[in-house]
Amino acid sequence: MLHVVLFQPEIAPNTGNVGRMCALTRSRLHLIHPLGFVINDRNLRRAGMDYWKSLDVHEHADWAAFRASPLAPRRLWLLTTKTTRSFWEVRYEDGDGLVFGNEGSGAPDWLHEELQDAKITIPHANPDLRSLNLSTAAGVACYEAVRQLTHGSNSD
Repeated sequence: MLHVVLFQPEIAPNTGNVGRMCALTRSRLHLIHPLGFVINDRNLRRAGMDYWKSLDVHEHADWAAFRASPLAPRRLWLLTTKTTRSFWEVRYEDGDGLVFGNEGSGAPDWLHEELQDAKITIPHANPDLRSLNLSTAAGVACYEAVRQLTHGSNSD
C-alpha cells in the first residue's frame, strides 16, 4: 500500500482531489493537523468528496502523532522544490509514504531537515514558475509510485 501524507493542508478542494486519487489507487491518506478547513459534510460535498466515507483516511493531531502511529509508512519521501533529485530516480517500495507540504508555505524547515536524505522533486521545464498545484503534484507522484509497484520500475 502507498501512503499519501498531507502536512497541514489548507484548501479543502485540493485535499478532496487528493482523497479521490487515493480512493482510486487504494492508497492511504494521512492528514496532519492543523487543517485549513473543517472536515464536515458541507465542506466535503462542496469539494466533491462524496466518496470520503469509503476512503482510507487517517487524521493525526500533529507530525509527532503521525510518526508515532502504527499506521505510519515505513519510508517517507518529501516532495519539494528544494532539491534536484528527481522523483523518477526513486525505486518506490510497498508501504512508502509521499509527503507534501501545504499550499501556502510548503514543508517547514525542520521537516526538510528530518527528511534531508529523502527529498525529491517533480522536474518542470519553466524555472520562472514555482511548482505544481498540490493535488496535481500528488497525482503525478502517486501514479509514478503506483506504476512502479504495479508494473515494476522499468518500462519494458
